[in-house]
Amino acid sequence: MAKTRIAFMADVHLHDVHAIFSDIDYKGVKNPSTDKYNTIRTMDAQLHSTRLFNENYYAFLEALEDVVKRGIKIVALPGDFTDDGQPINVRGLRKILDRYSKGHDITFLTITGNHDPVRPFDIEAGKSDFLGEGGQSQAIYSKEGLYNGKGLKPIITEDIKEWGYDSILNELSDYGFFPNKKFIYWETPYSDYKYDDYTFDKAVKSSALSLRQYNVSERLKVPDVSYLVEPIEGIWLLALDGNTYVPVKGADTVSSNPKNYKGASIGYNNVLTHKKHLMQWTSRVVKEAEKKGKLLMAFSHYPMVEFNDGSSDLKKSVFGSNKIQLHRVPKVSVAQIFADAGLKLHIGGHMHINDTGVHNTEKGNVLVNIQSPSLAAYPAGYKILTIESDDIIEVETVQLNTVSRFNELFSLYELEYSYLENNHKDVWNKEILETKNYQEYVNWHLKELVRLRFLPEDWPESLRELILKENGKSLLKKATQGISNALIIKELESNDLGIKDFEEWNGYDFIFDFYRLQNGDHLSLKDIGDKRIKQYKILLNYLAKIENSGVNDALREFAQIFQKHFSGVPSDHFKIDLKNGLITAIKKD
Repeated sequence: MAKTRIAFMADVHLHDVHAIFSDIDYKGVKNPSTDKYNTIRTMDAQLHSTRLFNENYYAFLEALEDVVKRGIKIVALPGDFTDDGQPINVRGLRKILDRYSKGHDITFLTITGNHDPVRPFDIEAGKSDFLGEGGQSQAIYSKEGLYNGKGLKPIITEDIKEWGYDSILNELSDYGFFPNKKFIYWETPYSDYKYDDYTFDKAVKSSALSLRQYNVSERLKVPDVSYLVEPIEGIWLLALDGNTYVPVKGADTVSSNPKNYKGASIGYNNVLTHKKHLMQWTSRVVKEAEKKGKLLMAFSHYPMVEFNDGSSDLKKSVFGSNKIQLHRVPKVSVAQIFADAGLKLHIGGHMHINDTGVHNTEKGNVLVNIQSPSLAAYPAGYKILTIESDDIIEVETVQLNTVSRFNELFSLYELEYSYLENNHKDVWNKEILETKNYQEYVNWHLKELVRLRFLPEDWPESLRELILKENGKSLLKKATQGISNALIIKELESNDLGIKDFEEWNGYDFIFDFYRLQNGDHLSLKDIGDKRIKQYKILLNYLAKIENSGVNDALREFAQIFQKHFSGVPSDHFKIDLKNGLITAIKKD
């Protein structure tokens, strides 16, 4: 068990950019740089989404190649392994997993996220923003009549519907969802056997999806594909299916009707009310692991601990409770229940951020929640957990700075840009196509996402306009009214700074760096830079204390939020002492 390494790759959001539809002749669009065809989403769609749709295909391959070089033999995928569970994407994922499992003897362990499946049962669906001929948007749907927009004639194919549990598990049956002869042990919340009388045949009999169901209401029953697996001696991995499909108002009595359910993006807050059996099962597993001397770690799609460095309440005050994804923040009771059940370590995804959260309970229990970044967003990367002993685990974050072929689709985006520009439509910033590596690319993705979506949709207009019209120097002046200029200069000089340094950045840079810090935590510090960080910390210290009323109240609270994101526990490279719940940073050479 000692020195065993396990990789966690959350939110791959695989979209097969080389997909071949099984029921139509449509090939996608011809790429002038390769003379091959690609089925991709538009750049405009990517820059309005919290995830990339296209280049993350190559990022996933790069991450797997990195795993192979490191000799890692277990890879866990904590949900959203596909982008909406369409047949073309699930099959594309399976081909990749087959290649690496057979070619490099890698054991893949998957668990579902809210994008796989979107609903618990198959549902007709599609997208209107694939890239089509001449740079136009191309609608592709699974059924006639689902799209009534303008533009190119819709493409109709069954391969773009959104699969439910049964279809997805049937395709990915070899990757954790069902027992495997190479596993030492495997069970579900519904298994009727114990560790000591386990056999593969018993596991197979109890693994049928029809036996893994729970009542989400008095009338409706849906699958729960959680499982516990011992892939190697002494290590238990608890894969929790946090998808909770709450029935919509007026739902009928047919469980298999996908329209009866809301999406599952809320996570563990709904698990508390609709999947109580998961907490009970976790408690039983923890006790059994202790009795058997097994090291237990859980992984699922959703975070169990608050991931905003303690700033969530302030964010609600500034932005509103339904903005900047605050509805996805787990309640304190989530961490409380799982920690008091004895769970010590959980690895999650969903938020596309890099973070470490720690929750201590009154009973003295500690739960450490590791948020693995997405491969499809800034800061693109994955986690490696190295088990050094029964109590000590090293956590390393691997950033994908370079990705082979990351710019292979750029010539297609050039066509899209030209079309938008020629038709006087809103155009994204073409500088993103000048990026030299993948980290530059995801950085630009976030930068445009902030401009095109986050600022107009999430920010109060008064606060947004106040900051955007300023630069660093004017913000510092606003924050230090009534304070001696000599004292300010003295503080700056003690940090090797001058007033002129604050003229180098503007209000948009300030907001963008806030998002980089929020999403990347310690991984973003080198991108922001030491000099800028020193300026921000001085400025924020003053802004956090301003007394004026009106919009300055929001500015003061925003500064306090920004400060909290500088104070998180280590999230880049660190060790966890599970016995004492202590986290210690590992400094890089």
